[in-house]
Amino acid sequence: MQISLDGKVALVTGASRGIGKAMAASMAEAGAKVMLNSRKIDALEAAADEIRAGITGDGEVEVFAANAGDDDAGERAVAATLERFGQLDILVNNAATNPYFGATMEVDKPRYDKTFQVNLDAPIFWSQAAWKHAFKERPGVILNVASVGGLRAEFGLGVYNLTKAALIHTTRQLASEIGPTRVVGIAPGLVKTDFAAHLVDNFGDTLAARLPTKRLGVPEDIANLATFLVSDAASWITGETYVIDGGAGVAGSAGEG
Repeated sequence: MQISLDGKVALVTGASRGIGKAMAASMAEAGAKVMLNSRKIDALEAAADEIRAGITGDGEVEVFAANAGDDDAGERAVAATLERFGQLDILVNNAATNPYFGATMEVDKPRYDKTFQVNLDAPIFWSQAAWKHAFKERPGVILNVASVGGLRAEFGLGVYNLTKAALIHTTRQLASEIGPTRVVGIAPGLVKTDFAAHLVDNFGDTLAARLPTKRLGVPEDIANLATFLVSDAASWITGETYVIDGGAGVAGSAGEG
């Protein structure tokens, strides 16, 4: 099966590095026009240049800098995408933050609020902007990047995992409300990214040895699934979140996206 996103326009948050950049690159290579979003314009432009250099087909990339957690960021990014490309077909809610590690009963209010602002509020309100300005008249696809942490209890990452559990349910809830626009999710395990560097550096080798696949994930693993899920090849899939963790669930291993 050859996955094509020809004629599609995607907006990807947290797209300057890691999983977000890999998803943007995969979608552009599949033919989509992709608006990359993250906070820092320099990092965005570097990512865009790297992606452009690897595109072999008709895909394009542009950039829009904004903090995904800002109140009006989704509205502004959707407007910029529509102005540049004339349409929006795919929204990827990938941006995330994890400013706190420790017991949930000891988290301070500012870091708790920041985690929810970026990891849950942003996907909801960016989805709302995409729905109002694009998908309400022309059904599209929303892809939420959650985590396997949203499916279990785990010390240290409890607050982060609360947001991801809520995002998994948000995927179900929105799918039930806004069809035929599809809403799908991905729950990655431990992937080699800067975001997960502490876990990879301290526990990666041990976890990889316990996996049936005998390796940790790389961003391209997640990007391949994402590109399929937002394509027409997955047109009868909505409301579900797909675990991609190298077999950690069946091996009893732990991993964090």
